[in-house]
Amino acid sequence: MSGRPSSSRPRRTGPRPGNHVIVLFGATGDLAKRKLLPGLYHLACAGLLPDNYRIIGTAPPESALSDADFVQHAHDSVNEFCVIKPAGSSWDEFAARLSFGAASPQDPSPLVSAVEKAEKAIGGSVGRLFHLAVPPSAFTSVIGLLGSSGLAAGDTKVIIEKPFGTDLPSARALNAAVHAVFDESQVFRIDHFLGKESVDNILAFRFANGLFEPIWNRDHIRYVQIDVPETLSIEGRAAFYDATGAYRDMVVTHLFQVLGFLAMEPPTSLEAKPLRDEKGKVFDALRAIDVRHVVRGQYTGYRSSPGVPADSDTETMVAVRVEIENWRWHGVPFYLRSGKSLAASRQTVTLGFREPPMRMFRVHRQDAPMGRVNEIIIDFADPGSIKIEFLAKEPGPDMTLGATEMKFSYDDSFAHSMALEGYERLILLAMLGDQSLFTRADGIERVWEISEPLLTSPPPVEPYEPGSWGPASVSKLIAPYRWYLR
Repeated sequence: MSGRPSSSRPRRTGPRPGNHVIVLFGATGDLAKRKLLPGLYHLACAGLLPDNYRIIGTAPPESALSDADFVQHAHDSVNEFCVIKPAGSSWDEFAARLSFGAASPQDPSPLVSAVEKAEKAIGGSVGRLFHLAVPPSAFTSVIGLLGSSGLAAGDTKVIIEKPFGTDLPSARALNAAVHAVFDESQVFRIDHFLGKESVDNILAFRFANGLFEPIWNRDHIRYVQIDVPETLSIEGRAAFYDATGAYRDMVVTHLFQVLGFLAMEPPTSLEAKPLRDEKGKVFDALRAIDVRHVVRGQYTGYRSSPGVPADSDTETMVAVRVEIENWRWHGVPFYLRSGKSLAASRQTVTLGFREPPMRMFRVHRQDAPMGRVNEIIIDFADPGSIKIEFLAKEPGPDMTLGATEMKFSYDDSFAHSMALEGYERLILLAMLGDQSLFTRADGIERVWEISEPLLTSPPPVEPYEPGSWGPASVSKLIAPYRWYLR
């Protein structure tokens, strides 16, 4: 199936943000190196940053860089991780807007001076965007620094990385600390999954096509799977991972957000408030997790990793059955799975439709590949695709059915090279003040609330071999259905 647009109209660039000073907390860290600095450079080359902007890196005094060293750090990051290499006038113009200002709660003055200098150079009205690419343990202190130093005053916005707490009390405490300095309208809790073109295409696929929205409910759909396995192990992240686990790391912060997009009612518009209101209604309708419908696995050898206790009960994979108690989804199970050292690295949503009576097809072969039909599969790993799998008659004199598919692929259908990565798109939206693809405080707290039974009384972890699909009970969890990825 061809998915090419019917015309060759140029890509619309959309609105550009007003002049900004962008401050990267944790500018010397891994996230800034891999995503933020390359992403900002890509936005600059695409003409999507403001006419006048400055980017200030900051870190504690012991990790501080000179302006020249920060420019070199940014150059190395862009050279390694950006699709556009740092060269020519584009890089020169970008590099000229970089500077560094150290900051600590005891002495934020170097950063304050750097921000004041940048705003004076820009002139006029200037917004401030603070990106907290720091460990969760530092969120509260950085927010406090912004408040006590006066940097949070005026036209300011703050991007906060996941995880947003580790349970309901910690999420409430973090939100209280944030709201003591910033209004909720200024807070952008970032989930890079929601910046993916292919995740957002769920909304277009569903609501812009009259073919699909009428069947997007319990009358036609039997089950939904959101499956994000990874082949990677914990890779030296033992201290973080053993205190977090697969459920907190992936399910709460990513998979539930995708579920909100899949299950919401049609919003009145794609503006932030109506879109997030409908996601919030989905979260309100979630039943508390039933631990009888949870499988926690731990790959063999995990406890031998440096820094992992020999008796660790942390799950490295988790599969959960979730239920939404509302008119649209009553009785439809949602299966969420993610984990490390599994058989493949994929990011898929699968919607399984009810099967029609097959009696009329008397010559249907018993060995026909029936396991992957009557399904819509949305692959939201970049570049992304949407596939519909169904039965069709095989050529020949008999009415023999075979499985086939229709597929839309971003890679084949659009100029994917022009697409923005998740972080790039979300940073741009934050500068524009558009919260539509960011998570809200009440939604975060509600997901932690329904997770409490699992967090307080988790079932024991079951061993599984690296490179497998997890413990055997993962298949039992989803019975009588089967995982699309298996």
